[in-house]
Amino acid sequence: MVTVVGIRFKKAGKIYYFDPGDLELKKEDNVIVETARGLEYGKVVIPPRQVDENEIVQPLRPVLRLATEADKEQVDRNVEKEKQAFSICQQKIAEHGLPMKLIDVEFTFDVNKVIFYFTADGRVDFRELVKDLAAIFRTRIELRQIGVRDETKMVGGLGCCGRPVCCSTFMGEFAPVSIRMAKEQNLSLNPSKISGLCGRLMCCLHYENEAYEDARRRMPECGAMVRTPEGCGRVTKVNLLKEKLTVEIPEQGIREFPLKAIRGVCYNEQ
Repeated sequence: MVTVVGIRFKKAGKIYYFDPGDLELKKEDNVIVETARGLEYGKVVIPPRQVDENEIVQPLRPVLRLATEADKEQVDRNVEKEKQAFSICQQKIAEHGLPMKLIDVEFTFDVNKVIFYFTADGRVDFRELVKDLAAIFRTRIELRQIGVRDETKMVGGLGCCGRPVCCSTFMGEFAPVSIRMAKEQNLSLNPSKISGLCGRLMCCLHYENEAYEDARRRMPECGAMVRTPEGCGRVTKVNLLKEKLTVEIPEQGIREFPLKAIRGVCYNEQ
């Protein structure tokens, strides 16, 4: 077992594990850590705890110290620099006529690197753009192409539910979503109904999918013959959410029953 602390660098960013060392850390503490990008300012979201060594990727980098007020001021200054860098980069993109859309700019805490996030339909030759930016900011420059889901996560917005999109508020990582989940939940396959702001399948399709799969395993399929309190009949409709069956019973018509009222399968009925 090894002691780790979970730290997040963005509001809805991925959680990374670090070695807390001898520091007494608690949730919501701001800390300075050493990462592959250099020094970074992060927030403790998982207090120190014991985990199996197989659950982490070695080597585990250390938490250097608790953040100070001066560190917070440095972060605020970086935010202002990011706004200026965004405008400058947009201007340079226009000058070079590059087919790319700038999404976000991020300075590392120690201002050792500036990362420009962008989207594009294909590969973009931005070598001249990098030279111009390096001459202006006099630090390491990285241009990182991202996908449409990452773009929505950074930009944010309101989903069809009227709430801020999940990816920009609490989702650390994207879960795999498939059209099969929409079919499993009996949803309309109209792309406008099941797609999010990014144009991909909505992440929320994943939330209830396990419950739908469990309900479907326990309930008979349409066409099955079941024994009800009023006799044997054929299932014509299945309501997974309410766990109710619509059954057509000979000489009695169509009836609706809760799953718990079904007494089994009628093997002798066709």
